[in-house]
Amino acid sequence: MDGEGSERADAGWARARFDGAAMVVALGGRWTLANARNLESSLARVETKGAKAMTVDMEKVAAIDSAGAWLLHRQILRWQETGSEIALANASHAQGSLLARMAIESEPRRPLARPTLGAIGELATRTGEATVDLAEEAHALVSFVGAVAATWLRAWRRPARVRLVSTVHHVERIGIDALPIMGLLAFLIGVVLAFQGADQLRQYGAEVFTINLLGVSVLREIGVLITAIMVAGRTGSAFAAEIGTMKVNQEVDAMRTLGLDPMETLVLPRLIALAVALPMLVFFADAMALAGGAVMVIAGLDLSLAQFLEQLAGAVTLSTYLVGLVKAPVFAILIGIVACYEGLKVSGSAESVGIHTTRSVVKSIFLVIVADAGFSILFSRLGI
Repeated sequence: MDGEGSERADAGWARARFDGAAMVVALGGRWTLANARNLESSLARVETKGAKAMTVDMEKVAAIDSAGAWLLHRQILRWQETGSEIALANASHAQGSLLARMAIESEPRRPLARPTLGAIGELATRTGEATVDLAEEAHALVSFVGAVAATWLRAWRRPARVRLVSTVHHVERIGIDALPIMGLLAFLIGVVLAFQGADQLRQYGAEVFTINLLGVSVLREIGVLITAIMVAGRTGSAFAAEIGTMKVNQEVDAMRTLGLDPMETLVLPRLIALAVALPMLVFFADAMALAGGAVMVIAGLDLSLAQFLEQLAGAVTLSTYLVGLVKAPVFAILIGIVACYEGLKVSGSAESVGIHTTRSVVKSIFLVIVADAGFSILFSRLGI
């Protein structure tokens, strides 16, 4: 019996007895994490028998840690819920402080009331929050660009790491599959530009310069810009949705588990394919836009095809075409980086896929237009 009592004392125990009308729960032993299971069983065996006043005697408690204090505090709350008044007896200062801390930690946290700032204050608050979010988003995107650059440099040093089959597949999807819709759109844009230009220049008797307007605007700006916007909406959204769905299905995590780098497997082939396919699409779109403009000019201005080509050759040069073409790889990289970045940010559910796909298209088009404006300023300063 003495050995059993010593063993239980070391393990921690709780015993109840009545002292007149009041109930006393005597505690003893080591109330520590190692004895948590035994302590829970011992507390569960204590029967209050409807006592209205209870005293918790901690005289024989040899040691107590936060786990033991939490178990005791939780049990005291249960006794109080039955209507009992609890008093603590023979607790040391350290034991009492630890139990008081458990009581504070268990109190529900109330959210701080947001002060009423008025219309101007609310506007300033929303502006500040949006600025912080924008700064964090810019930082994350720049970090992703750095990771892409590091991956690109590794692939440059070791070309065998580039997945050629995947790259060719994406070139086909981005370029060849997009030719019909891109050609139709560019042709119609050429028709519209020629019609509107001729309508305005007719007031000054300069309809023939419609060809100059068409050639310069298509080759320098409109062709590459419209192509990049179409690719951002068609291909960028597809990339973001594909990678986002893989994130939701935990396929990206499975790749990392197998030792595959998602940057090399998913991002790099798409970026290379965009950088290759977009200039080819720009060349095709330029040709179709000029063809559409030629049809409009020949039909509306009674000019022959030979006159159209002669006037076009005098209006544009090789540099005019190269100014537009040099933008294509830059736009392609911007679209690819944003699409893959938003795809890898997807988490949680299919709703997140839709949200980040939409963000991919919006950000891509925004960055393409900003980059185009930057190119325009640069070429103007250089006199190109």
